[in-house]
Amino acid sequence: MKIVKLTPSKRVKDRYYADLEDGSKLKVNVNLIADHGLFTGRDLDDEELSALRGDADRSELRARALRITGMRAMSRKELTDRLGEKGAEEQAAEETADWLEKLGVLDDEEYSKMIARHYTAKGYGKGRVRDELYRRGVPRELWDGAMAEIEEDDSAIDRIVESKLKCVSPYDGAEAYSKAVKKLTAALLRRGFSWDEIRAALERYKINSEE
Repeated sequence: MKIVKLTPSKRVKDRYYADLEDGSKLKVNVNLIADHGLFTGRDLDDEELSALRGDADRSELRARALRITGMRAMSRKELTDRLGEKGAEEQAAEETADWLEKLGVLDDEEYSKMIARHYTAKGYGKGRVRDELYRRGVPRELWDGAMAEIEEDDSAIDRIVESKLKCVSPYDGAEAYSKAVKKLTAALLRRGFSWDEIRAALERYKINSEE
């Protein structure tokens, strides 16, 4: 198969298009041009063409993966899912993820800890952190390490309780107070706090209010 024309991309730096005599076109970069000795008029046999196509597809997939991970941190599963949505085969996506892990671009362990710190700082409980780790495809064997990043600090839930109950107290009437506490409890459960954490926070607030 002869390369009819080799032209640079007008939009992407170091990208070239190799027009083949059968009318097909390959995206190649400078490294592939050098590695495969490409030039206009070069005649590729079946083995050479197959190797070039494979390397070109691999290079394009790696470039796409780098663009995706450059936008935000993510887990290995999030990346492979995204590549699959873009048409990549499962094996190719997994091999690309392996390559990024070797580069240090993908690191599920560090990512899990970042998620735990982020949601804790935003005032969410451990239940919400676990939900996020699950949703983002972080392997379960990394969850304990991520949860260890969360300090046993009651200040977040205490601030929420105080902000929601500061305008109401038991002295406003049992019904009004009970309604406010019920609404607050539901909100805290949605944020991932456990019943025990909520009960303890309400008790601390009650003691502080009485003092």
